[in-house]
Amino acid sequence: MKRIAILAALAALSSLPALAADELALAQKSGCTACHAVDKKIVGPAYKEVAAKYKGDKGAAAKLEDKVKKGGVGVWGQVPMPPNSQVSDADIKKLVAWVLGLK
Repeated sequence: MKRIAILAALAALSSLPALAADELALAQKSGCTACHAVDKKIVGPAYKEVAAKYKGDKGAAAKLEDKVKKGGVGVWGQVPMPPNSQVSDADIKKLVAWVLGLK
């Protein structure tokens, strides 16, 4: 019984890199990676910087989903982030959840 639980846990953990790859592919497809990277600033902040800034902020997901959809300026400097109205709300939710989960 204990062995089955361990195997199940390992199987669940082995799917994590695949999920991250899916979200990164979605970010690339959506055009996000033209300005953002996981671990370095390009035009906009690194995704890991965003995760660190909003760590512990219970309203972060809603704020970031709105920012991704409508665009904005001023939080990370004066270079504006354009609106991303072509990206579905469901995809924005996935992307924001992924970014906020980065360490």
